[in-house]
Amino acid sequence: MITRFMTEVNAKFNPFSMSSRATRLFLSSLPPNARSTGMQINTTLLPRASTSPASLQIKFKDGKEMNLDGEKLGIKGIIEEVDRHSRALQKQADLTE
Repeated sequence: MITRFMTEVNAKFNPFSMSSRATRLFLSSLPPNARSTGMQINTTLLPRASTSPASLQIKFKDGKEMNLDGEKLGIKGIIEEVDRHSRALQKQADLTE
């Protein structure tokens, strides 16, 4: 997963709910040095009895914001969407160099 172009990740989920599994897996797939490279990661843990859906919001260096639903997409779908935009930004960066 290309994380170089992400500037902010906001996640809100119930850690005990199966429907927020994709959000948890996405957060665990971020590299350990993500915060030190300038990415802002905000997590909000919902209480166990909460019925609010999990949400994942990602902001990129070009200003694009993605609101992804982990319950519908799954972890593969989330990574696919993020990589699709990151590859486009990578192409732009390679062309300008």
